[in-house]
Amino acid sequence: MKKHHNVWAIIVLLALLGWGIFDAEFLNRQEPIASSGEQGNGQIGIEKGNTAPDFELQQIGGGTVKLSDLRGKKVILNLWATWCPPCRAEMPDMQRYYEENKEKGVVILGVNLTDTETSPEAVADFAKLYGITFPILLDPDKEVANVYKAISIPTSYIIDSNGVVQNKYIGPMSEEIMENMLSAVK
Repeated sequence: MKKHHNVWAIIVLLALLGWGIFDAEFLNRQEPIASSGEQGNGQIGIEKGNTAPDFELQQIGGGTVKLSDLRGKKVILNLWATWCPPCRAEMPDMQRYYEENKEKGVVILGVNLTDTETSPEAVADFAKLYGITFPILLDPDKEVANVYKAISIPTSYIIDSNGVVQNKYIGPMSEEIMENMLSAVK
């Protein structure tokens, strides 16, 4: 009887492993994203050298922000949620980095995965509590999170002044990490 349990356990583990490999490969595939105004390597996408896919989202406090309107500035695109401990941990560093570099043409866009939050007001309360002054955008349907493949958060993209993706970072960013990533970006 124990042999049957062991055999079934092995079969289940192999099936899960196979599914995990397939799922990881499937999730990492990129679909072409249509847009006008291609730059970089001529492709729109989220890989290094691609023009970052454009989007427009509501900002807490009112108004909208469109990524392509920020051409000419270096952008840190940070996908996050208030309930995520690493996201919470990086916010003070992001705020300090933003304050020190906003006059140098650096913008941080905090794209909140709003569908995972209790309410948009909770996001606004979080931003107020942490003293966040960089734009916090609401992504209620995870459209941007899906395009930018934010499977794990926080996920950040470094986008140069031409709108081209230069780097991707998964995990909480410190001021030092942001400085190192942006120092080589025009």
